[in-house]
Amino acid sequence: MKVIFVRDLPNVAQAGDTREVADGYARNYLIPKALAVVAKPGAATIATVRRQEKASAELEKLADQLAGLEISLKARAGARDRLYGAITTADIASKINETAGVAIDRRKIVLAKPIHQLGSYDVAIKLAKDIRPKVRVTITQEETA
Repeated sequence: MKVIFVRDLPNVAQAGDTREVADGYARNYLIPKALAVVAKPGAATIATVRRQEKASAELEKLADQLAGLEISLKARAGARDRLYGAITTADIASKINETAGVAIDRRKIVLAKPIHQLGSYDVAIKLAKDIRPKVRVTITQEETA
């Protein structure tokens, strides 16, 4: 059955995509949960396009808010500025939420591997396929008493 996805479904399709899926999957899961609609000649309506434009505009606004944001994290470090633990995407997401008041999912933060050194890093946030604002993350040594 050919369906048009109304919402993003990770590892399956993005909103607005038209895909061929199994009949049972469409009838029993996608359509009842309002994740997709049956692709008919008039199904790709203006409403779907408007929804995508609105979502894109909101993501652009969020990207402008996040672009150039600088956050600072403190961590314990040992010899040669090596951290005892690691700074992960979850740490960065919680600090962005705390600093900017914007809830970012940790899975949206692009970090090849956890940070193990003191210093400054540019970290990208993947909001959409082509919207990736960069945030400056500075790791400083925690003061010991």
